[in-house]
Amino acid sequence: MKRYGTVIEVKADKLDEYKRLHAAVWPGVLALIKTCNIRNYSIYLRKMPDGKYYLFSYFEYVGNDFASDMDKMAADPETQRWWAVCMPCQEPLSDRTQGEWWAGMEEVFHQD
Repeated sequence: MKRYGTVIEVKADKLDEYKRLHAAVWPGVLALIKTCNIRNYSIYLRKMPDGKYYLFSYFEYVGNDFASDMDKMAADPETQRWWAVCMPCQEPLSDRTQGEWWAGMEEVFHQD
């Protein structure tokens, strides 16, 4: 199992829409997340001192081929439609790694 943490800005004028969407995530999207070996997935929201809102995600990957599972997720038509409604709510960090939407974070501590 590998733990992942990521961060992205959520646009202030889209905050209510983002919360509404995530209060009722589409069942097919939830099922595919599980099929793609993601467990214990959480998203947290925080308004930071710069006045912007940021989303912080955490999940555990329990599979053997992360890239393949993420490709499977990205190819799914329902997930693509879900992303199409969620992505306009988000503003990726300018210093994210090439190819990232949500910027990866370094794990510096974990207690079992």
